[in-house]
Amino acid sequence: MAGQTLRVIPLGGLGEIGRNMMVYEYGDTMIAVDVGLMFPDAEHPGVDLIIPDFQYVLDNVDRLKAVFLTHGHEDHIGAIPFLLREAQVPVFCLQLTRGLVQVKLKEHRLLDGAEVSVVEPGDVIDVGPFSVEFFSVSHSIPDSAGLIIDTPLGPVVHTGDFKIDHTPLLGQHTDLARLANLGDEGALLLCADSTYAEIEGYTPSEQRVAEALDRYIGEAEGRVIVTTFASLISRVQIVLDSAAKHGRRVFVTGRSMVNNVGMARDLGYLRIPGNVLMGVNEMKQHPDSKTVIICTGSQGEPTSALTRMANGTHQQIGIQEGDTVILSSNPVPGNEKSVYKNIDLLMEAGARVIYNRLADVHVRGHASREELKVIHRLVRPRYFLPIHGEYRHLVLHRDLAIQLGMDEDDAFVLTDGEVLEIDDRGAEISGTVPADYVYVDGIGIGEIDDFVLRDRQRLADDGLVVVVAAIDRHNGKLTRPPEVMSHGFAGPDEEASLMEGVQQLIVDVLGGEDTAIDWSEIHETLKDDVAEYLHKQTRRHPLVIPVMLEV
Repeated sequence: MAGQTLRVIPLGGLGEIGRNMMVYEYGDTMIAVDVGLMFPDAEHPGVDLIIPDFQYVLDNVDRLKAVFLTHGHEDHIGAIPFLLREAQVPVFCLQLTRGLVQVKLKEHRLLDGAEVSVVEPGDVIDVGPFSVEFFSVSHSIPDSAGLIIDTPLGPVVHTGDFKIDHTPLLGQHTDLARLANLGDEGALLLCADSTYAEIEGYTPSEQRVAEALDRYIGEAEGRVIVTTFASLISRVQIVLDSAAKHGRRVFVTGRSMVNNVGMARDLGYLRIPGNVLMGVNEMKQHPDSKTVIICTGSQGEPTSALTRMANGTHQQIGIQEGDTVILSSNPVPGNEKSVYKNIDLLMEAGARVIYNRLADVHVRGHASREELKVIHRLVRPRYFLPIHGEYRHLVLHRDLAIQLGMDEDDAFVLTDGEVLEIDDRGAEISGTVPADYVYVDGIGIGEIDDFVLRDRQRLADDGLVVVVAAIDRHNGKLTRPPEVMSHGFAGPDEEASLMEGVQQLIVDVLGGEDTAIDWSEIHETLKDDVAEYLHKQTRRHPLVIPVMLEV
């Protein structure tokens, strides 16, 4: 029966924003759609990135035949280097997406060994029992695509991120005609973007952003500093065109922004008017009233160009009175505090700051409810699986599908790792595979876990108390009074009395210098006793570390 069963397995992106990765299986063939990352928030201290758990794929790596990428945003391609260092598998995507992937592979020194092929909308890639067709969608980055995955049981529509924009700046529409044709033929399954399933109406066009940015660049008397996602090539084009229109020149800063602008220019996705771009020395000599700066830092990233400007640590650019700073983005959930801290610092330095709550300097790249209704009515799938969204988004999207006439038994809400099986008898959730967070911390991948993060969080919240007991290796007795040290736990006024109380507790527990100690037995007891004492005294939970020294 396994040979006639389609298995749909999300390894990321369901119940969260980011880390998108979907696996489709039929018989002995497996394909993956997107391999994205997620940025950490305050619950992940010290973590650089969060990527999908590839273990299920790697356990079946001989069955993995291809990876298909829908578009070039980090939450869809950011983890591809981590997969390709473990599995040699061909990757298929549109040209700009390939360019962005190549930038990443070069950074990871994987460029030579990777096979990344360019396709066009309408192209079909045959992989075992699957035939995968790319179709054009409108999103906030050029060369975005959805996939029609033909299987022996019928076609699956995987939308990727999309919206329906009737006036897209770069002319890339969502191919509603192709989806309508597919609906007439009969679709097995629709897997559709759910990010804005709770937003009524339609998502505004990117044209609205172009008009707002042009207005602010035109009316500014001093420098204009614009920050957005480094992959938002269409937004960079808006700024370049507006700068040229108003007689300004542009300086680009921030490593990822510089890399992506260079790549997009080389591939023809950026049309750079005349000599509008300038280098750092030209920028320093150029009149402020004729200068635009495009930079990274839209999410308040600590090392980004805008954050360093806000902190006064950028090597070339300091914020000054008369600057206009435009944040052409929305904060990703979890980044709000960092973004608004930057806004405060920029305003304190004298800048006028324009952001999404004040003006239409950013629009979403995802479909709102009316657009989702259009897709459902066109595709008319036998089964429905909402993807790409937090849990409430998935539930609301499923509810919308049911309101449009779908049987509630045919619409599923999955979380990462759950397996949807479809055969000629029906569809059901049949089990789970590993789909935990994998943390990238420095050069370590998956070397820290939730226990490490819990300890880091405790250190950040309540500090550390270290207990050192010196024990005679011959008779197991204390050789001197124990030492107690704290870091980040107590202020100077209370530390002395608390540490004295802990010291006396240790002597009482260990029996002083006249009692032999079995350290292996008493280690955990001592840790718990000290933690309990400190909690009673302070209502705080420091990390307690007992240390034995044999002398």
